[in-house]
Amino acid sequence: MDILSFAVKMEREGEKYYKEQADINQNNSLHTIFMNLAQDECHHARIIENKLEGIAYQPKAEVSSRTKNVFKNTDNFKMEIKEIPQQIDAYRMAMEKEKESIELYKKLLNETSDDKALFEFLIAQEEEHYKVLDEIVQFVNRPNEWVGNAEFGKREEY
Repeated sequence: MDILSFAVKMEREGEKYYKEQADINQNNSLHTIFMNLAQDECHHARIIENKLEGIAYQPKAEVSSRTKNVFKNTDNFKMEIKEIPQQIDAYRMAMEKEKESIELYKKLLNETSDDKALFEFLIAQEEEHYKVLDEIVQFVNRPNEWVGNAEFGKREEY
């Protein structure tokens, strides 16, 4: 299996994983986040498949605007997160998958001379996914780190 075929497989596995997480989170805001991530992974797979078939593609960043909109109702989001704290492991696992994707695309970027724009686009997309997931992990884990008494020192605002 060549490296681009492997990248397609990895993106399809990411899509499947995010869809599974969306199904688990049907009744909360995380459903939207995971569905957006699944759509992005599907889009990435199609881009790479087109590359394999020799079809040109001009990358367009679309994830950022959708992702930012997910967080506009943070009060509800906080309450929903508290109900499912065991999901933090799923977020951390997804972060690892995104990190692997970033590393793979950086390797491909260094090995190519004519596909740099494609791999720079994919790296930026996966870095955005990683950032979203990292913010979720920090948000969910905050109650475990936060001490409610000011005498225990300075803490980061959130």
